[in-house]
Amino acid sequence: MWRAALMASALVVTSAVYAADEAKPASGLTLTSPDIAQGRKMAAAQIFSSFGCTGQNISPALNWSHAPEGTQSFALLVHDPDAPTGSGWWHWVVYNIPASVNSLPSGAGDPKAKLLPSGALQGRTDFGTYAYGGPCPPPGKLHHYHFRLYALKVPKLDVPADASAAFIAFNVHASALAEAQITATYSR
Repeated sequence: MWRAALMASALVVTSAVYAADEAKPASGLTLTSPDIAQGRKMAAAQIFSSFGCTGQNISPALNWSHAPEGTQSFALLVHDPDAPTGSGWWHWVVYNIPASVNSLPSGAGDPKAKLLPSGALQGRTDFGTYAYGGPCPPPGKLHHYHFRLYALKVPKLDVPADASAAFIAFNVHASALAEAQITATYSR
């Protein structure tokens, strides 16, 4: 009986140590915005301007700080897991943001505005464009828009120019040192 208890205790300790080894280190990376806020409804300025939505489709300004040591670039992924697709909806994908950059201005998601930092690229969203696409959910339930910034251990992601958002996200997660996020909401 005591052997079984001893072995069970050893298994619990071993599992806890293994789980601690697998967890990502704590990060001080922070993400803020003057345009969107945690748990708050997004303004008309950020809402899509088609499919029955009448927003201005302007990407929000974003600021970040406290990147971990070893950060060589950043990536931003904006996703709505509540979209009725079975896999959510990718609204904005920006990667290869230089490590020296700590913000994106309002409107940076519009390729015509040329506001992205040199070297940064926009990936293809579920709208089929290489640009910010704001919220425009079907009428009904509240949707959550996760703006996730990742500090990466690589200077750039080596992905094809026409890579899907999911493929880019896979590569972002494989190179992530830290993550910070703001989850804003919207419904109509």
